Amino acid sequence: MTQFGSTVRGIRERLRRDDRRFSVRQVAQRVGIEPAYLSKIERGEVAPPSEATTVRLAAELGQDPDVLLALAGKVSGDLQEIIRKRPRLFAELIRQLKEAPDDAVLRVVREVRDGDW
Repeated sequence: MTQFGSTVRGIRERLRRDDRRFSVRQVAQRVGIEPAYLSKIERGEVAPPSEATTVRLAAELGQDPDVLLALAGKVSGDLQEIIRKRPRLFAELIRQLKEAPDDAVLRVVREVRDGDW
């Protein structure tokens, strides 16, 4: 079982405890995939789905799509486009932040978001 699959399954099963609408069959139908395919994803028998399907699955399960995409070994198309525009700068930024504690990364994010450019 992949981390992506086991995470999706765990979230879906937790939601199902309180709401029967989170069965494999019903979630798959709302996401637009076959129930057997969702079951195989959850068991890690197939690779994680496409970006679009992963984003729909995240929305259905109330999860952050970027987190599920990361678990799937993917990066969203909009982030890829941002990185493509300045690949050296973003590569350096990510490498510098790699070992930084979460609070330091959040400070950088806040500075960029709130900064006066």
